[in-house]
Amino acid sequence: METYQFTKEKSLDQFYEMISAKKRNGFVVIEHNEKLPYVVLSKEKKAIKHSFHLFLTCITFGLWAIVWLYLIVSLSRKQNILLAVDEDGNLFEDICLSA
Repeated sequence: METYQFTKEKSLDQFYEMISAKKRNGFVVIEHNEKLPYVVLSKEKKAIKHSFHLFLTCITFGLWAIVWLYLIVSLSRKQNILLAVDEDGNLFEDICLSA
């Protein structure tokens, strides 16, 4: 029984370390539950300076367009993440779908 408690404490410490790492990356806590240890984190979409990227695309003869498209796809949507600890003490991270 004591080993289970040790594993649970260790996994909870890792859980809180994951939360703090996500917060440093710009995520904000939306929902937090201590009894079922889970947390829902959200990161707002970022604005892209299209005029700057158009300028870089023209200077590099279109090569910068690949980077620009990647930024449009990756940064232009809101991200929601679920971090939790299951009954066995395993940590998991899942992407939440949002409308």
